[in-house]
Order: sequence, then C-alpha cells, then structure tokens
Amino acid sequence: MAGLIKRSDIDEVRSRTNLADIVGDYVTLKSAGSGSMKGLCPFHEERSPSFHVRPQVGFYHCFGCGEGGDVYTFLQRMDHVSFSEAVERLAGRISYELHYEDGGAATDHGNRARILAANQAASDFFVAQLASAEAAPGRSFLGERGFDQSAAERFGIGFAPRGGALTKHLNSLGFSSDELVIAGLIGKGERGDYYDRFRGRLVWPIRDVTGQTLGFGARRLLEDDKGPKYLNTPETPVYHKSQVLYGLDLAKKDISRGKQIVVVEGYTDVMACHLAGVTTAVATCGTAFGVDHIKIVRRMIGDYDNADTTATGEVIFTFDPDDAGQKAANRAFAEEHRFAAQTFVAVASDGLDPCDLRLKKGDGAVRRLVSTRKPMFEFKIRRELAVHDLETVEGRVAALRAAAPVVAGIRDQALGIGYVRSVAGWLGMEPSEVQGAVNSAKRQQAPATAPSVPQQSAAAAESMGEQPPQAGPSIMDLKTDASTRLERDALMAVLQHPDVVGDDLIRKLTQISFADNSLAVVRDAIASLVERAQLPGWASAVADEVPQSFSTFVKQLSVAPIPEREERIPIYCVQVATDLVERDLLRQKRELLGVLQRMDRESDPERYVQTQRDLMRIEAERRTLREEK
Repeated sequence: MAGLIKRSDIDEVRSRTNLADIVGDYVTLKSAGSGSMKGLCPFHEERSPSFHVRPQVGFYHCFGCGEGGDVYTFLQRMDHVSFSEAVERLAGRISYELHYEDGGAATDHGNRARILAANQAASDFFVAQLASAEAAPGRSFLGERGFDQSAAERFGIGFAPRGGALTKHLNSLGFSSDELVIAGLIGKGERGDYYDRFRGRLVWPIRDVTGQTLGFGARRLLEDDKGPKYLNTPETPVYHKSQVLYGLDLAKKDISRGKQIVVVEGYTDVMACHLAGVTTAVATCGTAFGVDHIKIVRRMIGDYDNADTTATGEVIFTFDPDDAGQKAANRAFAEEHRFAAQTFVAVASDGLDPCDLRLKKGDGAVRRLVSTRKPMFEFKIRRELAVHDLETVEGRVAALRAAAPVVAGIRDQALGIGYVRSVAGWLGMEPSEVQGAVNSAKRQQAPATAPSVPQQSAAAAESMGEQPPQAGPSIMDLKTDASTRLERDALMAVLQHPDVVGDDLIRKLTQISFADNSLAVVRDAIASLVERAQLPGWASAVADEVPQSFSTFVKQLSVAPIPEREERIPIYCVQVATDLVERDLLRQKRELLGVLQRMDRESDPERYVQTQRDLMRIEAERRTLREEK
C-alpha cells in the first residue's frame, strides 16, 4: 500500500482542477460576476442561491449554512470519501501520476481511466440494445415487474446481446481485448478465444457514488442459459463487490439528508423502492452485507458514536422469507454492534419483497413497509421465541435461554431494561427471572462480544475503523453536579499542566476525599507517582498506573479541552486545584466545629484544646491557599 501522497502533488492536482467543473457535476451554477458563480447549496435546503464558487481562487462558500472549502473538501462532503481518495480521484480525472512519501507505487490511473471508459461505453451499448428485437424477453421481464421504459432509463438498464456483439463494438472504439478482459467485460477461453461475459441477459450498471460505472449485474432471461440467475462483474481494479452498493449514486443525497438508509436484497427491489418514494434504498451486489458495506453506510449517515445513540440515524434491512433471506438476517444481526445508529428490520406480513409488494399492492404498501419497521432486537428476539412451544414450561424456559443473549447484547441500558420487560410479558414470566437470565448471558459473552462502536475522533471519522471497546468509566458518564465537575476539572489540570499546578498543590489534592469513585481511582494513581509529575510522559505514566479498564478514562481527562481561554489557563489550573483543596478544608472545619459543639470542655480539656488548634491550622492553610492563588 502506498504511503502519504506528496504535498507537492496534492497542490499540483488542486491547481490543475477547475473547481467549477467539479461542483458543476452536482450543482447548476450561474455567473454571479467578478469571477464568481452561484447556485443552490447542495448541503442544505434553500430556495434562493447562497452557494458561491470562486474558480480562480479555488474556494466555495455558502452564506446560508456556512459550508466552505476547496475542491478536496467538496468531494469529501459530497461523496463521503477520505482526503486521499479525493486526491486520487481528481488525479485520475486529469491523468496525473501521484507520488507517495515512502516511494510506494502510485495508483495506475491510466489503466483505471481506460477501464472506466470501457464500462461507460459498454453501458451505453447495453442501453441502446434494450430496444432491439432480441431484447424482447428483457422488456417483458421489466414489464411483468411493473417497470416501464422511463424506469429502465432512470436506472440505466440495458440488454447484452449474444454473438460477441459487445466485443466487436468495443474493439471498434479502440479498446483492446486484453483491456476488456481486465475490465471484466469479456472472458478468454483456454484456446485463446474471447467471448462476451454477459450474453442474452438484462443488465444493470453498478456505479460508485459519483455515477461512474464500475461493473454490471446481469439477470438470466432465456431457458437455454445454464448460467447462474444473476451474474456479476468479477473483481477488477475498479470493481470490488464487497465495497459497492447498488443504487448508492441515486440514493446518496437523500441518505445524507435524512440520516436513513434502506438495505434491500436485489436490483429490482431498489428500483421498486425508489419508484415508490423510498429513495434511500440500496442493495449489495452478489455478496452478503459485510463490514466494508457498513463502513460505507456509516460514512453516508454520519454514524459516529455519541452519548445519545438514538440521534445518529437509521439503518433499515429488508429480508426475503426464504432460507437465503433468513441467513442474511442472521448476518445483519451479527454485525449490528458495529453501528452507533439504530437498526431496524422491515418485513411484509405476507413475506413479499419490495418489488412484488409494489406490483401487487402499490407504491403506498412499499412506503408503509419501511415506515412500520421493527427494531432489529425485537425482530431477532421474536424469531428466537417463534421456534419454541410457549404453551409448555419447557418451551418457555428454552425460549428464555435463546432470547437472553440477544437482550444481553443491547448496548443501550434503558433499552435493555425495556426488552427485559417485553420478553417477560411475551413469555408470561417475572421480569426478575428474565433479568437473571440476561445477567448470566452478559457474564458469558462479556470477554469476547462487547460492542465495538467507534470512538468520536478525527482518526475514526477518517478511517471509519473500529476502536477497542471501553469496559471502564468514561468522562461522558460522569455526573454533572458541581462537586463532580470540580473533581474532574482539578484532575484535568493536574494531568495536563502539572508544572503550573506544582508538586505541593498536587500532593495536597491527592490527600483529600473524592465523591466520585472513578475519579478517586485516578487520584490514587497520581498520589503514587507525584514525584514524576514534572517529568516527560507524566500523563502516560498515570494511565499505566491505574487498572487497565481505567486507562482510557485517564487519557480522556488528559486531552479534554480545559474550559478557559489559552492565556488564562495557568491561572485557571491553579484556581480549580486550590478550590478542590479548600473544599476539603471546609469539610474538615465543619466536622471539627461539630466535635466542639458536642464536646464537654471540663471533662476533656486537652482534647478540646487540640481541636481548637486543628481549627486554627485549617484556617491558616486556607489563608495560605488564598494568598497563593
């Protein structure tokens, strides 16, 4: 894998790219004078244009929503690609060879460009052939499923004739047979003869988010075709079936806007959904919905971890009632924990897929299918219960054992409690019985199957990769009362600016009692390492000192922003640490005053005098603290 793209190449590609040409693929721009162009903003809804583009300068800005940046920013926001992917895509567009910092090989953009050009030429050829006499079975297939000519045009559907017609056509356009083999459009036999991969089939173009055709999916039509029902483009330099979703180019805008995506099982299901008004539907291409697909979906809906998992978006799956559909349901549930978004299942009561549902009951039925979706957990639990005889004690116990691991996997605590009550009601058991089974399941699965939701960080947003689960406390889970906030802020000051706080104040801080138990663990680690407070790697040393499950907690405290302007941070750090120490001194003073009130001076004069001395000492410490602020 190549390393970082050289900065000089990044700048060169940017300078060679006309921003207006790129933006113009998404937005209709008109001249606004003085080298500026404007149009309706693609990032928010508006009626009058406030989105301005300055091609000469290379920047865009929306005066309505505030979005702005350069050509790379635009592609990242519109197509949900990484920075590197944006640079490489633009380099390929202008046939510019990129160089990488480690000297790794650059992407062969020339080869990629030829493959994409061949795919587009093939797509145009297939579309034209759909009107031919030979394509009559294809037109009948579409008509029987409720798709007319306009629907075929909308989705770019075509027909692949027999007789090597595609190879002859593309060869006439200057594409060599070897290039077409690499593109996956034709095959090469053992005798060295070439043949069209798709023959006598209805063809769907599979496009990326920008609308470039990467490959094709072809449906069998004729009885003498002994091939599989659906035949897809093989893996090529541009087509990787595990990394593409059919219909995403058409659905991306509404997915991003509505934070919802509907995953169906076939090309015709995508068509039916879109034509019925469910314009967020996509499908996999001859493979199961997997981890790479999840990364694409999460980028599309902005699915980053946050404290409120109900606010991140919706992922809705539809499954066929056959065995393949049930296997797909099991796979989807197995990967549910990778989403921070809420996951749902939409299955028609009569088991019809979206295409058949639209054909038999109309567009409204498809929309209702999606709107009446059920949470993934409820779907999975009811499926587990359905295979047991709930009329017998043995059946109910077996059903509980099957459902408990599902409930145990729910990461939202409040939601989990709700499902405990629901399962209890469905089984006719006491909630305490169900909770006991769920607790037992949690203990069995905790070491291996803790939810792995990505952390909300720049690195996670860029790579969409998974981070290790956090079993310990989090700074986000701390109480928001004044006492806890003071303890948290004081530890943040000590961890981030020990030189400002000073060893003496740090020692005093570690000797006081904390109301929050998690913060008290960090306090104890600091107390054992206070001699190292002024040495490099201080915060890392504290993170290593605490129990392993608290390590991430320490790191959070070490990087969390201090709520003060930069020039006032030294004053703030001393202030917050002093306030915490003084709070404890006030507690001690209050306790000593109570002792004095309860004490009989005549019966124990020495203790009485000592208590007064302790009070004087505490007052002296308070005065010293205030003077040192």
